[in-house]
Amino acid sequence: MNLHEYQAKDLLRKYNLPILDGKYYIENIEGISKDIKNIKGPPWVIKSQIHAGGRGAGKFLEPFNEKGGVQITNTSNGALEIAKGMMGNTLITKQTGNEGKLVNRIYLEAGCEIDREYYLSILLNRNQSKLMLMVSDAGGIDIEEVAEKTPERIQYIHFHNSENIMISDTLQNKLNFSINEFIQFKEIVANLYRAYVAIDASLIEINPLVVTKDQKLILLDAKINIDDNALFRQPEIEKLKDTSEENELEFEASENDMAYIKLDGKIGCMVNGAGLAMATMDIIKQFGMEPANFLDLGGTANKERAIKAFKIIQSDKNVKSVFINIFGGIIHCDMIANGIIDAIKELDFKLPVVVRFQGTNSKEGRDIINNSSLGLISIDDFSNAAQKAVELSE
Repeated sequence: MNLHEYQAKDLLRKYNLPILDGKYYIENIEGISKDIKNIKGPPWVIKSQIHAGGRGAGKFLEPFNEKGGVQITNTSNGALEIAKGMMGNTLITKQTGNEGKLVNRIYLEAGCEIDREYYLSILLNRNQSKLMLMVSDAGGIDIEEVAEKTPERIQYIHFHNSENIMISDTLQNKLNFSINEFIQFKEIVANLYRAYVAIDASLIEINPLVVTKDQKLILLDAKINIDDNALFRQPEIEKLKDTSEENELEFEASENDMAYIKLDGKIGCMVNGAGLAMATMDIIKQFGMEPANFLDLGGTANKERAIKAFKIIQSDKNVKSVFINIFGGIIHCDMIANGIIDAIKELDFKLPVVVRFQGTNSKEGRDIINNSSLGLISIDDFSNAAQKAVELSE
């Protein structure tokens, strides 16, 4: 689950982190002229709130100026005019694609005099099963670009003990911090670590972390991703979800206990189990084609869920064939086979479908599919089934 910048900052303020004063607006922005008097300035910064990076360099579909989704002003009238131009407009960034994202939230924030910018994030290094700090003196730039062009500017620190956050003093010189700045930096990292664990984050990213002209460190932007699997422990955070930012099909799938991610290929995938889904996508690529989606039905797939899955796949106009790969464990393959047939009949589903069963009652499931008179094909061998799905897509 992704949070907006203003939501992330509201959370991080609770952990004694240095964040500028700000006020957010959802749809109605008329209060800006009054509220701006209580926020230190000028200057003030008006920020479009969407779930995508590159806002500052973005362009609006309906241009009202050429300054992007993050703009600075020195007047309250200017702040209101900028907010009016942003609200309800579509912002296009390198992460949104050409369709862009509709702006329905605005954040008004105090400005500051910036001396230097840094990149800072805390995330899980799954290879080492440890939380990791990434920090760079190349703040304000996409970290992927820094990693590609100047990887030596990124420092990695792994945390071995949550009770004692150790940061070597050698980092001070690498990042060109004064003693006072480095003390602030270490306190910020310790508090971010506490926040990361407490809110069940999967990523906290600060870009940029700035040093002001008076040597104060401030979190100028904040991005937080929450681990979906931990939301049952975070009911207040779950309430912050902005469903308007969710992909419509992905949201529909999650509401029906399925995991769906749209991709750009032609082979629709319907699988039970994340590992099997990854293997299914891999083998499709081995035969020279691209999967159209990741779709995990979950371990308790049934007719109703199969119908939902077929509807989601059918709504993707790029899909030319469907590969269903099922391991029968909790749910038997013959039960799933009957669910597939009922779903195809109910939806009048016309795309070619290849089914592969393994596990409990796989033979019975295969026979049900092949004897259905619906033109469905069931093949036991994984490679042969994938190859057939690829052939039918062409």
